[in-house]
Amino acid sequence: MKKGIGIGIEDFREVIREDCYYFDKTNYIEELIKDKTKIKLFTRPRRFGKTLNMSTLKYFFDIRNAEENRKLFKDLYIEKSEYFKEQGQYPTVFITMKDLKKNTWEECFFEMKVLLRELYEEFSFVQEKLSENEKVQYDKILSKAEDAEYGKSLKNLTNYLYRYYQKEVVVLIDEYDNPLIAANRKGYYKEAINFFRNFLSLALKTNSYLKMGVLTGIVQVAKEEIFSGLNNIRTYNILGDKFETFFGLTEEEVEEALKYFEMIYEIEEVKRWYDGYKFGNSEVYNPWSIINYLADRGLQAYWVNTSDNALIYDNLKNSTVDVFNNLQTLFEGKEIKKEISPFFTFEELSKFDGIWQLMVYNGYLKLNKKLEDNEYMLKIPNYEIQTFFKKGFIDKF
Repeated sequence: MKKGIGIGIEDFREVIREDCYYFDKTNYIEELIKDKTKIKLFTRPRRFGKTLNMSTLKYFFDIRNAEENRKLFKDLYIEKSEYFKEQGQYPTVFITMKDLKKNTWEECFFEMKVLLRELYEEFSFVQEKLSENEKVQYDKILSKAEDAEYGKSLKNLTNYLYRYYQKEVVVLIDEYDNPLIAANRKGYYKEAINFFRNFLSLALKTNSYLKMGVLTGIVQVAKEEIFSGLNNIRTYNILGDKFETFFGLTEEEVEEALKYFEMIYEIEEVKRWYDGYKFGNSEVYNPWSIINYLADRGLQAYWVNTSDNALIYDNLKNSTVDVFNNLQTLFEGKEIKKEISPFFTFEELSKFDGIWQLMVYNGYLKLNKKLEDNEYMLKIPNYEIQTFFKKGFIDKF
C-alpha cells in the first residue's frame, strides 16, 4: 500500500505516524547544527514548508519524549548522521504567530497573551524550581493579568527551563513577521513594533540560557525596527546561496515523488506549472502545489488562492500607470529590471520599487538574473502564477 498525501498537515509527528509521503529535509538539521550562528532567520513565501520544517526541528531537539520522538526519524537522513546524537538533548520552545492577524493592537495583544498563557501551561512543571516571587510572575502570565511581564516572558521562560533541565534552550518562532504585516495594514504598527522588539530582543540577544534561535517569516523587517541591537542574527533569504532547498522542492525530489506515485510521464508539464522559483542558485518547485497535484492527479492552480494578498493590493491601489505597464510586460512573459533589497522595511512600500519587493518575497515573481549590486531581472516563475497574474493584479485594478 502506498503512503498517503498529508495535505494541510504541518506537524512532523503526524506526517510520520499517519504514514504520509515525506520529502526528507532532515539533512538540513545537520547543516543547522554545523552552522554556529546563534540566531537564524529564514524568509520564504507562504506554503513553502516553513511550519512543517520548524515542527521537525521541535521533535528533533526537544528533550521531552526524546525516546519516542527518536523513532520518528527512522530511515531518514539525519538518523545516519553523526549529529543524530543531538536528538532529544535540549528543552525546546516552539511558538507560531500565524494567527496574530488582528484589526487592532488590543485584539492582537489579547491573542498574544492567550498564546503566552498556553505556552506557560505547556511548561507549568518548571514551577517546582521557581522562587515564590517567580511563581507569582508565572501565575500572572497564566491568568493574563494586566501587570504581567509579557515583554520579558520568553526570556524568563528560557531561564526557567535552563534551571529545570540544566541545559540550554532551543527557541523556534514560526511566522514572526505576521503580526507586524497585519499591524502595518491596520494602523497599529508603532504599538506592535515596540512590543515585539522588546519581546524578541530580550529572548534572543545575549541570552546565556539560549542554545539556538530559529525564526521563519516572509520578509526580514529591518534590524533597526525589530532586532534592535541584535547583532548575532543571520538571515537566510531567497537571495542567498545557503539552505536554498531547505524550503521548496528540488527537481530530483519531485521526480522521485512522481515515480513513487506512478505519474512520471507528466514531469515536463509539472515543471511548466510549478517549477521556476529561484532561491539562491537553485530552482525549486512549490511544495503546496506539488502535494495537491499528487493527490488530485490533475494540473491546476493550487497555490495562488492560499495567500493573503491584502498588502500587495493595498500597494497597487496607490500605484502609478508605470507599475501596471510593468505588470502587463511581465504577464506577456517578458522580464523587467528592478532593485530588490535583502532588508525589507514597510517604509519602502511608499517608494517606487516597494511593490516589486513584495511580489518577489511573496513568491509571485522570480529573480531571473542578477545584474549588479541589488539589481535583478524579474519574471513570472511558472504557468500557475501566470494563470492568476492578470486577473489578480492587473484586471482587479
